[in-house]
This record gives sequence, C-alpha cells and structure tokens, in this order.
Amino acid sequence: MKIKNKNIEEVKLAVEPDNWRREKLVEAVVTAGASVSPIDEASGLIWADPSRPELLPNLLASNLEWVQLPFAGIEPFLPMLDDQRTWTCGKGVYSQPVAEHVLGSILALKRGLITYARTKGWSAPVGETLFGSHVVILGAGGIANNLLPLLSAFDCETTVVRRSKEKVPNATHTACLEDLPNVLPSADVVVLALALTPATTRIVDTSFLGMMSEKAVLVNVARGRHVVTADLVEALQSGQIFGAVLDVTDPEPLPDNHVLWELENCLITPHIGNTPEMGIELLASRVEENVRRYISGDSLLGELDLELGY
Repeated sequence: MKIKNKNIEEVKLAVEPDNWRREKLVEAVVTAGASVSPIDEASGLIWADPSRPELLPNLLASNLEWVQLPFAGIEPFLPMLDDQRTWTCGKGVYSQPVAEHVLGSILALKRGLITYARTKGWSAPVGETLFGSHVVILGAGGIANNLLPLLSAFDCETTVVRRSKEKVPNATHTACLEDLPNVLPSADVVVLALALTPATTRIVDTSFLGMMSEKAVLVNVARGRHVVTADLVEALQSGQIFGAVLDVTDPEPLPDNHVLWELENCLITPHIGNTPEMGIELLASRVEENVRRYISGDSLLGELDLELGY
C-alpha cells in the first residue's frame, strides 16, 4: 500500500504498550523526525510488545494507516491483519545474530563439543569439520543472506531453497521445495530459516528426514511447528541423522521431562538466536529507518504480504 509524503511537522506516531522496549522505540521515532502522540492523534503505531498481541485489536483505530510489528514471526497477529492499512514486521531485523547462532551451533555439534561438555572424564576423539560441507538453507530471507558469507569462509557448497528459482546471491545453487528429494541426500547440514505457512508447517517429517544422510545435521532457527517432533526424536534415536540443533521447538517451551533433553546428539537452546538485549538496538534501527521512509512516502521495510501471510 502506497503511503503519501508527509509534512514532517504533522507526523505523529504512537508507541504502545508501555514496557521496557518503549523508551528505545520512542527515541527512534523522535530521532527520525516524527513526534510521539496518543494513539487517537496518530497515523502510525509502533507495537512494542510481541508477547501481548491480544491488546492490539482494541487500538486499531481508523486513523492508523501503518502498524509496525516487532518480530519477523507474525503468527499471533494474523487474525487482525487487514488491507485497510500498511503492516510491517521485523523481517530481516535480527538476521545477523541468528546467523551467528546457526554457525556457532553447527560447529558445536559437528566438532563434538556437546558430547565433551556432558562428559565427566577424558574421552575418545569425536567430531568432523565444516570445511567443504554442503549446507542446504530452507528460506531465502535475511538469515540466509547473512549466513551465506559466514559459510563461505569454510568453503561450503550452499543450496538455498525458496519459492522461486530466482538466483540467490552468494549461494552456489538455488532450488524450490519440490527439488528437496534431489537436494537433501547430499546435504551435510540442513538449516530451517523460512516463514511458517500452511505449506511449510510440519514440513520436516519422516519423509523429509528419510531423505537426509545419516551424517547430516538439522538446524531449526525458524519455528518449532516446521518439525514433527516425534518424527525427529525417532530419527535422532535411530541414527537416521547425525544430530539436530533446535533454537525453537514444538511444543515451546519444551517441557523439562521431554526426551529431546536426554539425547546427546541434540543441542537445544531456549529461542535465543536473538536475545532481547541484542534485539532492541536492531529493532530501534529498523523503526528509525521506517519512520524516515514513512515521512518521505518511500516503501517501508518488512512490509507484509497479506496473501502469503509473512
């Protein structure tokens, strides 16, 4: 949706609700040249709390022509999205720290650091190198774009799987979901970094895992519901795949007594690929840039496609 140029003196934006993020986001709005006002006087809304989507519908007044959501994942907000205003989210905002987390996690699992950390004494040598590996990344967004240069330092062959076959810069190959039977068998690492849609929900099931090599590692930094957890547990226990790195799970939080916690070939982190401390500075920078674009009438970053749902 096209937003017209604004008279900068008249641009008023609301930042809601009042929480620890608000001060930083207010600063970003003001730095960009707009003013912060009550929501009934504002034409745009910067939403500061991803954990309380239920508060948003009551604030969607007709005067709002733009709403900025804080995270890339928008599942809790889907029921309230409409075509009466422009919606943007945090797509690409947190990609750098998440890509860093992916690389560190792969190295930790492949080099045996998980096993060594749990061992109480001197043990036999384990682990293998990432150099020269074939890494398959599902999703061609910001995480993939930031991860590809990191993998290049390890001389990795890379395949990015996306909706179209349009070439992804820095990737060795580009493929589509229907190409997975030809791509997965040669993968040493498979990274899930794609949006959660009906087409990608539970995409990693027995069939998907069966196409992977027994030496392969699965990394999920996208959404827990991409993976059928019971099928992954079976693949890890049977040795169908070498291991898994899970920053997101289904269910989430993962219950304390869940079998995944006991598996030595599974590294679980509590959805911290991007932490709040890392994220607020990145989100504030995105808000500042989008406010500048909003004032000038330029296209906003992270605009949602209502048909695709992300």
